[in-house]
Order: sequence, then structure tokens, then C-alpha cells
Amino acid sequence: MIVAIDGPSGSGKSSAARAVAARCGLTYLDTGAMYRSVALACLRRGVDPDDAEAVAGVARDVRIEFAPAGDGQRVIVDGEDATAAIRTPEVERAVSPVSANPSVREAMVALQRAYGERGGVVAEGRDIGTVVFPSAEVKVFLSASPEARARRRAVQRGGGDLARGRDVPVDAAAERAVLEDLVRRDEYDSTREASPLRPAKDAVRIDSSDLSFDEVVDRIVRLVEAAEGGPHERA
Repeated sequence: MIVAIDGPSGSGKSSAARAVAARCGLTYLDTGAMYRSVALACLRRGVDPDDAEAVAGVARDVRIEFAPAGDGQRVIVDGEDATAAIRTPEVERAVSPVSANPSVREAMVALQRAYGERGGVVAEGRDIGTVVFPSAEVKVFLSASPEARARRRAVQRGGGDLARGRDVPVDAAAERAVLEDLVRRDEYDSTREASPLRPAKDAVRIDSSDLSFDEVVDRIVRLVEAAEGGPHERA
């Protein structure tokens, strides 16, 4: 069983994918973290994210691993725990040109498919259902308004609980900055030549703007249950 969850930045697909994987007994594959890891490696090595050839070299050389950590997952980049480092604003700004690099995508897709060959994964990103796993049994395109996504990302950066995102106070200036970044990245991701952001033709579209986190997860779990032919008990 492969579950593909695509969507724009800040749509909540990473958190939803983790929860769906836990509910359904599948492995969570954070493909976005892979591209962020390449971007981080570029910044640490002094490589300009817009230097396509140099970035491609980093993508082929960098070591990216995932390790369990309590209820979550640690991202290991070149032997160091980079779980927090890949979520910084600096990496956020660098990841768009990095992820648009065809050579980077080729290297990361090969790695993602290698994980998928093990079976039983929930993968999220921007081209999972269209490029990486076009034969996935379940495909979801998760979206939300830019304003809703900006608030969720601001809550996450402030250490808040995404499930309580509407009730958690956030800094207004920080939220505006996140919104500007998201709008910029939406434009970049949807117009790039290499694997642009778009839903697969057979993907189920879910707009989470007015849905709670649990409602989003429940909807995706029901799709998995329908594909597998049996219900999953809530974890």
C-alpha cells in the first residue's frame, strides 16, 4: 500500500501524513525533508542554491537518513541530526530553487522510490502522485487558502500544536512574513519546469481551510480503508 499526499507548502500534509501512517500502521516518508536536507547541505557547504550544477553535486553526495524519535522522526543529514535545522526560514527560502533543479529531483525520486519498494508507506510532497508513485493506491491533493496555511506554519514555527492552530496566538508580523513566503513559493512551485505542483488526475482533493486537523486525517484514513477493504482502529 502506497498513499501519496501532495499539496502546497503549509497545507498540513506532513502532519496529516504522519498521523495517517500511525493510524494505518504504515511508514511515513517525508519527501519534503529530503529537499530541505539538500538545501541545508548547500547552505552549510557555501553552495549558492541557484547554482544548478553545484547543487546537483551536493544532491548526489549528501547522505539523508530517517530515524525514529518517540512519536516522530529524526532527519539525519551527513551524520548529524538536522530535524530542526531544515525547518528554518533560511532553508525555507533556499529550498524552492533547489527542489526545482531537475538533477536534484532525479536523485531524490530515486531515493524515494527505493523507500517505496519496501512497501507500506505514506509519502507526501508536491509530485508524489504524479511522478514518484503514479500507481499509488491512494492519492490525495491537500490544499488550503494561503491565509490558513500561513497561520499553521506560524503556529508550527512558534512551537504550537497544529491541532489547536486556531486557538494559539501568533505574532502578526511573523504570520505576514510567512504568508509572503508561501505566496512566492506557490508561484515558483506551480510554474517550474521540473515536476510542477499539480494534482494527479485521479487524486481526491481536500481543502482543509475550514477543517480541523482530525477531520483531515479521518478523511484520508477512510480513503485508505476503502482501498484496503477494512477499517482501521483509531490509535
